[in-house]
Amino acid sequence: MAKLLIVDDELDVREFAANFFRKRKIQVSTAASGEEALEKIDQDAPQLVLLDIMMPGIDGIQTLEYIRQKHKELKVIMVTGKKPQEGQAFDKCRALGALDYIHKPLDLEELESVVLKELK
Repeated sequence: MAKLLIVDDELDVREFAANFFRKRKIQVSTAASGEEALEKIDQDAPQLVLLDIMMPGIDGIQTLEYIRQKHKELKVIMVTGKKPQEGQAFDKCRALGALDYIHKPLDLEELESVVLKELK
């Protein structure tokens, strides 16, 4: 069974996305912070991580940097409320190996398409 980790500091976003993918027979775990995400990655060994950029504590970019140190091959898709052209975040995430960018509010068709493509 495919394994997905959803990392977002907003409970409603985490639960909405988690329930959406559970209905598609994907094993989902969630984390509310970058620190929790790093623990879950070591415990659950997900195939794909949906990672919010803007979080308190360790933000998504820092979390991605830590992921790359230990799990170079782990697939990561960034989630943001900003447009890619805003700031250097998009370029930095790409340089760190993020596969794609999904924008909030989450579009279910886009979300499903991007995630299922990477889990196949």
